Amino acid sequence: MPDKEFYMKLALQLAESVIGQTSPNPPVGCVVVKDGRIIGMGAHMKAGEPHAEVNALMQAGDKAEGADLYVTLEPCSHTGKTPPCANLIIRKKIRNVYIASVDPNPLVGGKGADKLRDAGIFVEAGICEDVSRTLYKHYFHFIKTKKPFVTLKTAVTFDGKTAAASGNSKWITSKEARMDVHEYRHRHDAILIGVNTVLADNPHLTTRLPQGGIHPIRIVLDTLLTIPLQANMLHDSVAPVIVVCGKGAQQSRQVALEQLGVQVKRMPSDMIHIDSLLTWLGEEQITSLFVEGGSTVHSSFIQAQAFQEIIMYMAPRILSDDKGRPVFGGTPKELIKEGTPIAFQAVEKVGPDIKIIAVPKEGGEDDIYRDC
Repeated sequence: MPDKEFYMKLALQLAESVIGQTSPNPPVGCVVVKDGRIIGMGAHMKAGEPHAEVNALMQAGDKAEGADLYVTLEPCSHTGKTPPCANLIIRKKIRNVYIASVDPNPLVGGKGADKLRDAGIFVEAGICEDVSRTLYKHYFHFIKTKKPFVTLKTAVTFDGKTAAASGNSKWITSKEARMDVHEYRHRHDAILIGVNTVLADNPHLTTRLPQGGIHPIRIVLDTLLTIPLQANMLHDSVAPVIVVCGKGAQQSRQVALEQLGVQVKRMPSDMIHIDSLLTWLGEEQITSLFVEGGSTVHSSFIQAQAFQEIIMYMAPRILSDDKGRPVFGGTPKELIKEGTPIAFQAVEKVGPDIKIIAVPKEGGEDDIYRDC
């Protein structure tokens, strides 16, 4: 007889399969089991549509009475765009409910589980919780901070260059690594670059996976609105484009961009401050942001301590160019310990390249500097 973790892992796989298409709602999977047989499975497919529990229980039908329900996130008990899932679970006379993670959203926050318990249903939370925390890292961060989860992505040569002295950067990494990047684009609400990347590469910033994929909202930081009106992304119509500028940018340039269907966000100061930008993006219900900018853009996020993850692809190539573009810019440091401490979370090979995933180091300063 499969154990609770077996069925929860199946529910987690269902949730994993819809990452990127449910925002601002989290991806959720659900499995209904009775007498050792799976009688219903479901996932939340899109914001505003039925939740995972509803889809699974509809599939189970009349057999749901007395069954066990496995769900990756606590069932809701409030009415939003859809009715409360907890009410349906009670009506279907489910016997036991097993939950991976309690929902930190104040609208739920334990209320769903309490409602089920009050109805006489046994509830156990924390099944495969470690896996679910990874699944919900974007959602949990957004609920806690009201700002998007920020992932910085970069590709470098073995000696840490993102481009040659001329600015040429195609292609540093392999086709396999570039395809991996498209998977990340699919999973994030928005992708962000600086205007210099538009000037150098004229990208579309779309998702190009073999099976398709969801195109993220495209955001360009452009303090003075110098983006060419002929830029590819302004004319392909596959996803919204937001150009963020300072308050001193020319009004005529804003009008010209808006005539192309571009949203222009004028910040309240001459400079674009990252914290203010993230606050506004959170208000726009953008829960995750994939930053593919150059060294200047990346350093602005690092200096603002406004990132939750760094993904670096390292290619097996040495540029050996002292004028090549560095991966991160910023002000000169006198001491090594002045650098931002990070913790390596994972290292893997992607084709011939190495992918390194790092996160901000908890507790700040590295241990090796404490006695200096």
